[in-house]
Amino acid sequence: MSPRTPWQALVRARYPRTVWPWRSAGYLATGVLTGVPASLVLLLLVVFSFVLVGLPLLLLAGVALGGIERRRLRLVDLDPAADPHRVPDAPGLVAWLRVRVREQATWRELAYAVLHATVLWPLDLIVLAVALGLPAALISTPLQLAMDGEEAKVVKAYVVTSYPQAFAAALLGAVLLVALLYPLAALAGARAALSRALLAPRETELRERIGEVTASRARLVDAFEAERRRIERDLHDGAQQRLVALTMSLGLARLDAPPGPLADRLTEAHAEAGRVLTELRELIHGIHPQVLADYGLGAALTDAADRSAVPVDTDIDLPRLPTAVESAGYFAVCEALANIGKHSDASQARITARHTDRRLRLVVEDDGSGGADPVRGSGLTGLADRLAVLDGTLTIMSPPGGPTVLGVEIPCRPLSEPSASSSPRTASSSARA
Repeated sequence: MSPRTPWQALVRARYPRTVWPWRSAGYLATGVLTGVPASLVLLLLVVFSFVLVGLPLLLLAGVALGGIERRRLRLVDLDPAADPHRVPDAPGLVAWLRVRVREQATWRELAYAVLHATVLWPLDLIVLAVALGLPAALISTPLQLAMDGEEAKVVKAYVVTSYPQAFAAALLGAVLLVALLYPLAALAGARAALSRALLAPRETELRERIGEVTASRARLVDAFEAERRRIERDLHDGAQQRLVALTMSLGLARLDAPPGPLADRLTEAHAEAGRVLTELRELIHGIHPQVLADYGLGAALTDAADRSAVPVDTDIDLPRLPTAVESAGYFAVCEALANIGKHSDASQARITARHTDRRLRLVVEDDGSGGADPVRGSGLTGLADRLAVLDGTLTIMSPPGGPTVLGVEIPCRPLSEPSASSSPRTASSSARA
């Protein structure tokens, strides 16, 4: 495994020949480049803060520098530091400031800005001067002697008057450069660790963010289910009723029309309207079956088994569950049954459904040829994504030659105790065209 930080690279024997010494030097050098203007800005804002004008700007400066430093941290830490800040609930500068002032991350960034502007960048400069500047001065001794012609002062301390002495100093500089690359990387790693500790999100902040994402995802699922039920209701109460009225009107017109071409065309139109009405009813059933809304997942799975192209045994014992869970479980089983009918060459299938340990467990088995692979686009990938929204999991065991076992687990709590309508039952339905 390749190293991710300078500290991990230091334990490798080939460390001097890798890019990590130069990444470390670049990290410290860019620290000087950001530290000098940070010192000037900090000094200016401190002066303005005496009249209370610089305090908000000082806070903003800390946030801005924190963002820059998290990006600069990638030079020596290949695992990016996430932004610890929350997204404001409302747009505008006032809402943004209100959220930032209440966050601990904002004050940690301000503390880092002060530390960087007063202590860290001078330390970076000193480390670079010792680890790179001193060896560079020694290595350049022959060049200094050639330019002067008579003598060269090594690091302003020793006078070299001959080329053997100059090349000896250059050799010492080369050895010293390799030796000092190790403390250079160690200090860069410590500097990066301090930056990550102050600028990256804490564990509590990550947990809060995960909680916000989970709650937001739950709201999206509920909104999606509500929108789907609205579409189903509009189709059922609007388009379907108009199609029924149209079919009846065409039927009456066909009866009143005299035999001939007009009657034949009315007959064709009446038949076509009937087919459209049938397709619309199937579409409404696919959006959200009425049996699922009225009687729950257990009855809906039994209905899906009855309509399957392959005979299906059912073993179902389910209470009423949250709407989103029942919908996801139902469509997971329907997708599995559709795949069995299209791809498996199975002669028999079985559905097992249980709610135990606050988890819905669905198992769909068949005696087909196996070989189900989500990568080949059989609809299983989309099914797994849909279950992931509810923290559910999809498992597939389908060796070549079969059998195929598809398992679904969704964490949830029942809305009520199991009723007689969802009592355990085993049924077998014949294949329907």
